Amino acid sequence: MKQVFTYFIAFILVCATIDSIGQIRKRAVKRNNNKIGAFKGFAQKFAKVNKYNFLEFGVSSMNYFGDIAPSASFTATDISSTRPGFSILFGHRFGPRYTLRAGLSWGTLRGNDFNADESDNDAVFRYVRNLSFRNRIIELSTTAMFDLYENQSTYLNRVPWTPYLFAGVAIIHHNPQGQIPEVDIHNNNQPFENAGDWVNLQDYGTEGQNTTSSQGKSYGNFQLSVPFGIGVRVKLNSAFDFSFEIGARYLFFDYIDDVSGGYVDAGLFSDPLGRALSDRSQEPNAINGDPRDFTRINAVTSPYSYIGADGNNYTVFNGFGSEDQDNIRGNKNNNDFYTVTSIKIAYILNGSFRRPKFR
Repeated sequence: MKQVFTYFIAFILVCATIDSIGQIRKRAVKRNNNKIGAFKGFAQKFAKVNKYNFLEFGVSSMNYFGDIAPSASFTATDISSTRPGFSILFGHRFGPRYTLRAGLSWGTLRGNDFNADESDNDAVFRYVRNLSFRNRIIELSTTAMFDLYENQSTYLNRVPWTPYLFAGVAIIHHNPQGQIPEVDIHNNNQPFENAGDWVNLQDYGTEGQNTTSSQGKSYGNFQLSVPFGIGVRVKLNSAFDFSFEIGARYLFFDYIDDVSGGYVDAGLFSDPLGRALSDRSQEPNAINGDPRDFTRINAVTSPYSYIGADGNNYTVFNGFGSEDQDNIRGNKNNNDFYTVTSIKIAYILNGSFRRPKFR
């Protein structure tokens, strides 16, 4: 009897085990069926036949924003100082929305205090300062582009048009220049030889970089920048695209115009030309030859004389020339930047897809 009872218990356990396994299998099958029902296929990859390269040529207008802008406003620029720029870029389309570009561009930035905004009461001090510059920029950049409208097809069937964003990193070569004044205001208005010629301002340390002063900071000719902006691209035909692009270049330094800190004691300069390029506030004419309005200047400031570090007497406008906190030549708290507005034509080089030929 005891043996029969043991067999009965074993039978019950086996049945329970089989039922449990069946329940587990039913649940697994149900989960698998749900997954199969929800499956919509694997994500489509951007096939190799859809990728292509292109060569792009651009013409730009370049505008400078910084210490020699018409006013202290962050958005102030001098339209009359707009200069052209040019670019050549190589691009690779590697995704439905994504493109990488590498490019070389060059152009000129300019600024002139003579064009200070007359309607801005604070801008008159820029007019008094009377600084000016030009800077020929060479830029080597890599940027990534993101299209608003994606294209999953080949270059032949790309979207008719799309807005896009771009951002990247660049290395620029720059060298701010100024024109030699007509006369040396600190030496009885003796005329300078080669007046009007452009010279490299960095060589003269206009904020005391080559003297014992601690006012100015040294800067290199090669600098990093961050290009970014927006654009719109239009398909012209199977091989050409047209783009309009507005971009900015954020800089990590404040000497694209050779202006950032304060004036230094004129007696610290060993080179008369460096002294003259540092403080141009008393020059009779602007760099374009137009006479300066000293009635406007004398309404906001007056001459001030002091004994320089070399023992000579110097006359400057009040607040200039002495090493104190009011001795401001530029705004060192804000870095310079510039904008590049471009039109571009792109030619597709090697789309790997070709329409079949029928005979």
